[in-house]
Amino acid sequence: MRLPFQLSIALLLLALPLLAQAKPAYITDTFKVTMRSGESSTHRILRMLNSGDQVDLLSTDSESGYSKIRTASGLEGYVLSRQLMNQPSARNQLKTLQQRVHELESAPAELSGKLARLQQQHDSLQQEHKALQQTKNQLNQELQSIQRTASNAIRISNERNDLRKQVADLTRNVADLRQQNRDLSNESNRDWFLIGAAVVIAGILIGLLLPHLRFQRRRNNWGAL
Repeated sequence: MRLPFQLSIALLLLALPLLAQAKPAYITDTFKVTMRSGESSTHRILRMLNSGDQVDLLSTDSESGYSKIRTASGLEGYVLSRQLMNQPSARNQLKTLQQRVHELESAPAELSGKLARLQQQHDSLQQEHKALQQTKNQLNQELQSIQRTASNAIRISNERNDLRKQVADLTRNVADLRQQNRDLSNESNRDWFLIGAAVVIAGILIGLLLPHLRFQRRRNNWGAL
């Protein structure tokens, strides 16, 4: 059955104040859960647990409606089984999601910071590389200088060895010449000795023959007379 148009307008006008007074609301899942020493409400309360706390489920009694649990600190007790869930509470899930969203929102800034730090490290490594390259070039120059010095030292050593050989050869030659000189000197002395001896002998012979020659000449002169 369709309502007349005027009646529909009237009902809508009456409902407008009610719609204006309504506000969105949410049922919170935050509440305290009593943890007792036994499986009844008469047992002593050990601790008040917050909604969303994670516990270890040890056993469940369907008759009493209680479950035995152990907290993160190791305390064991009993809570109503209907107050346990197989997954975190909606509040904790929302908190986790909000934290994840915050992490995702802050990720670009963190990445920018990391990128800036990496850029600084890159620049620092570039400077260190340049410094190491300069040090390498300097060491190469020093190595070349040392190699040239070593080459000169080897050449000088070879030249010194050659000079030593030449000096040794000259020393042997001088010794040979001295020996030859001594030999020649000895031969010369011997020759002069022989000459002197011959002169002495000749003088003696002349001294012996000269009177005889004079006497012979006198005899010849006497014979001629």
